[in-house]
Amino acid sequence: MQPDPQPLWPSPLPLWRAAAEAVAAGISGAPGEGPALSGPWRLLLLGDGSPTRHLQSLTGLPVEVDVIAMAADADPDREAPLEVEELEPPLLRRQVWLRCGDTTLAWAESWWNQREAEQHLAQRSQPIWRSLTANRAELYREVDGLALVQAPALAGRFGCQGPYWSRHYRFFRQGRELTVIREVFSPHLEQWLGPATHTPS
Repeated sequence: MQPDPQPLWPSPLPLWRAAAEAVAAGISGAPGEGPALSGPWRLLLLGDGSPTRHLQSLTGLPVEVDVIAMAADADPDREAPLEVEELEPPLLRRQVWLRCGDTTLAWAESWWNQREAEQHLAQRSQPIWRSLTANRAELYREVDGLALVQAPALAGRFGCQGPYWSRHYRFFRQGRELTVIREVFSPHLEQWLGPATHTPS
């Protein structure tokens, strides 16, 4: 697979990160530490389900993938999650929009060993979950990070200013890490999920 010539976009700038212990426990943070996520948003961001399936279930529309860039990433340490260090170089980074109908609901980027990318991303516009679960292959997803991010480049397509909720996670197969994925979600999801945060009473 030859990488695309389009330049990669800069990764979103984190404004706040949840503690690793909170993410592992499926919560956004201890009381008084950071924004208090509502229940539906906790399920979306910290659950181990497929975001593609979630978006399709919420909207009743299939998820379409618009590829932004797919290019070699020679310096992932500058922007990538720490877990990317577990992938064997050389690395490829893929960046996409996820939309249902005319509404863009998420932006995502993923890091791959180039050989694995050739195997799993042959159909570039297919959601990763669909590619990886072909032939009913078993996968394990581990959510590693939760953050509020600022990403001016996403504002035009999302149709609203940030900050935005983001998470990153790894896919494993037979105990081996396949890819690291970062997702940034549009506030338009509040139409189905309600407000992302609440003020404790």
